[in-house]
Amino acid sequence: MQEEQSLSSRMLFFKEEVVEDSAVQLTLKLEVKLTLFLSNRSFMQQLKMDKFKTVLNIAGKQTNLGFGLIALLTAGGEQIFSTVVFKCPCNELNFVYGMVFLLVPALALLLLGYILSKKTWKLLTGLCQHRDKSLCCKKLVAAGVVLFQIGTSALVAPSTWIAVALLNGNYYECAMTGTNVSIYNKHVCRDGNSEVQCEKELHRFPCGKGISVSQAVREDVLLNLRAESQILGWLLITLIMLTNLLLTCVARCSSPISYLQLQFWKAYVHEESNLLDSYTAKHAKVFAERNLKSFFEKTPPENFITPSNRDWEKISSLYKFTTKDNYYSTLHRYVENSQETDNGMMRLTSIKSNESVEDNPAVLSFVDDGRMPL
Repeated sequence: MQEEQSLSSRMLFFKEEVVEDSAVQLTLKLEVKLTLFLSNRSFMQQLKMDKFKTVLNIAGKQTNLGFGLIALLTAGGEQIFSTVVFKCPCNELNFVYGMVFLLVPALALLLLGYILSKKTWKLLTGLCQHRDKSLCCKKLVAAGVVLFQIGTSALVAPSTWIAVALLNGNYYECAMTGTNVSIYNKHVCRDGNSEVQCEKELHRFPCGKGISVSQAVREDVLLNLRAESQILGWLLITLIMLTNLLLTCVARCSSPISYLQLQFWKAYVHEESNLLDSYTAKHAKVFAERNLKSFFEKTPPENFITPSNRDWEKISSLYKFTTKDNYYSTLHRYVENSQETDNGMMRLTSIKSNESVEDNPAVLSFVDDGRMPL
């Protein structure tokens, strides 16, 4: 009897161990599956981010592709604005309201283009600290040339906005029905039977309410206005393409370097810009860790070599092209004209920070932007 009780207790204990082992195994399996799921999810998210970064890198590397992306986003934004936000008031404010929607966003996009350009801040940073007033006119001309080069890139989004808005016709239609120019109003209302009434009620045509003229006259007037808007839109697109072609041809014809060297130069500038951002972040991280370690551990700071203010100023100046020396950027010029001193620090020997840039070939305008146009 005692042996049977002992055997049954052993069997019960064995069953409990089996249940516990099964529970542990099930828990381990769930943990493994959850870990795999999370890792796969994070991997897919990382893969998506990598793909997105790749697209952005390609768009940033090839300026024409980047311009195309900007134009596409601008056109989409204009469509959203014209459909959701824009509502013609159909009163005396038609002209002002339509012109504001047509031109003010374009001006905002132009200013945004200047704000996002590296060359703008290279030109302006520290400009007020220079006390040298010699060659003031020459420096103003150089600054004007740089601003014009920035503007040629910054005009992509504004011109796209205006062109797409004109092709759509809503803004122009609203604006031109609010004009107070009698000659133009007579031109729009060419129907002799209701010309006077059409001129009086022209500002109400976009809404189609509170008008006494026939619906056919209203539709004919709006159709003519939309046709005028679309004609202006296509003319603007043609003018932009023709101007871009002429400027590109002039820049390439006056290029002092060959086509293949120009392609290499563009690739070098793009890689240098990316690596400079990476090296700057790593250098700043190490410098911050050194200072924090010294602060929290109350130990003397370790020796750390970092560029001086003068060094940063030299490589931050705008690029100056010369036919004597083959420098691909201000950083390249700085490194080639530096030499080792006794204490191992870098010393500049022949770089001037106030050199002008008005003699730079137009084909090399990409150097200070860190981008790679086609």
